[in-house]
Amino acid sequence: MKRMSNEEALKLIREADLNTLGAMALKRKMELHPENITTFVVDRNINYTNVCWVDCKFCAFYRHHKEDEAYVLSYEEIGQKIEELIEIGGTQILFQGGVHPKLKIEWYEELVEWISTNYPSITIHGFSAIEIDYIAKISKISYQEVLLRLQKKGLYSIPGAGAEILSDRVRDIIAPKKLGTEEWLGVHRAAHKIGMRSTATMMFGTLESDEEIIEHWEKIRELQDETGGFRAFIMWSFQSDHTKLKEEHPEIKKQSSNRYLRLLAVSRLYLDNFKNIQSSWVTQGSYIGQLALMFGANDLGSTMMEENVVKAAGAANRMNQTEMIKLIKDIGSIPAKRDTSYTVLEQFA
Repeated sequence: MKRMSNEEALKLIREADLNTLGAMALKRKMELHPENITTFVVDRNINYTNVCWVDCKFCAFYRHHKEDEAYVLSYEEIGQKIEELIEIGGTQILFQGGVHPKLKIEWYEELVEWISTNYPSITIHGFSAIEIDYIAKISKISYQEVLLRLQKKGLYSIPGAGAEILSDRVRDIIAPKKLGTEEWLGVHRAAHKIGMRSTATMMFGTLESDEEIIEHWEKIRELQDETGGFRAFIMWSFQSDHTKLKEEHPEIKKQSSNRYLRLLAVSRLYLDNFKNIQSSWVTQGSYIGQLALMFGANDLGSTMMEENVVKAAGAANRMNQTEMIKLIKDIGSIPAKRDTSYTVLEQFA
């Protein structure tokens, strides 16, 4: 199969009829997933701290160290959240926080070891590239050493958060203190080299161009060619409420469902070495999330028992396992609960 070029992707984004794009993406999805199964995972986002010094302008969640609302969760609080997840049949925690200026590698090692020892049935999918980058800097060790030490204590995989748009022009505007494109890629490359898988993400709808969206896809497609370490691609639109970026750039408009589905479909066609693409019902709502399954997505993501970051910026969509199963069945697909590695645990005929 001939690989899609950047020029072809740009033409599709700008000119293709939406229904045609959906049909093309669905055809490609069914080639990769002929069994017609749509997966989801039962998990919980645990934000162990909201303290962060990076000051991303698009984030409404973070607090500075001395602010009244700043927190670091205790082991007891984390344990209670995990126990509530286990009660509903959860298998994974998405574990990440702000970039706390004072926490070094030893603190993270102890925490990961405590979770994996006390809750061995729960997979720890945690710590975004910016967290790994800062832990490495403050602890004066390499990305690889951070990841190896955390892997040894029980970290299973890392999420793609912090990618936003992999264009340094955009990053310099929306998060000037955040790690650059090459560093983000470097953290994931280091994870893949030690056999730790990860996900790739993209947040669109700030100040990027169509060409920069494709540049982002090109960079993750190239790294996937090199390592094969990405399990999935997840894309969502910028949620602007209560953010500094929206105040500074009032020209930023809320992204339409059309735009989301259009980009999702082209990503399925362009990212030919990614087997799994996740629908972002959290930012789009359940019905566009369902429609995304007809535009290339094969996974409905997480039931997300708890989500704080996107909610802080104005998106408060919720969905449970029963609702997910119904949405998947409605499009004639077979719902299946999966684990972090996309292994099917249970099908719902």
